[in-house]
Amino acid sequence: MNKQSFEEYLENNDRLVYRNTGTSMLPLLKQGRDFFIVEKVNNRPLRKYDVVLYKRQPDSYVLHRIIKIENGKYVIMGDNCINKEYGITDNDIIAVMTGFIRKGRQHSTSEFFYKLYSVCHCALSPLRILLFRIRSRL
Repeated sequence: MNKQSFEEYLENNDRLVYRNTGTSMLPLLKQGRDFFIVEKVNNRPLRKYDVVLYKRQPDSYVLHRIIKIENGKYVIMGDNCINKEYGITDNDIIAVMTGFIRKGRQHSTSEFFYKLYSVCHCALSPLRILLFRIRSRL
């Protein structure tokens, strides 16, 4: 599927299962091993900790986590990233992750351990960012 067809595909289908690429969502999703499952938002309010597929201008698609909501705009960051993206709006967001497939086993974002991971990972992100910056100066 080419990048342009994400939006087109989701216009005609409620759900998309796609192989993860990149390292920005480690350790949750590993390139070459895992798939993510996204669905149209369908007027559901997005919340902190939701993982969303959004369009970054000019033409790239990104799967990252909402870490904060400020004045109706989202602050988003990958689980393996240290830089936050600000000013993401509902118009930028194409779909929300509802599950993932790891090592052939399907998981839902409504599972207790996934929710625990999301909260803990976001709570520890300032420490992760600090350690990354210290390590990069050594």
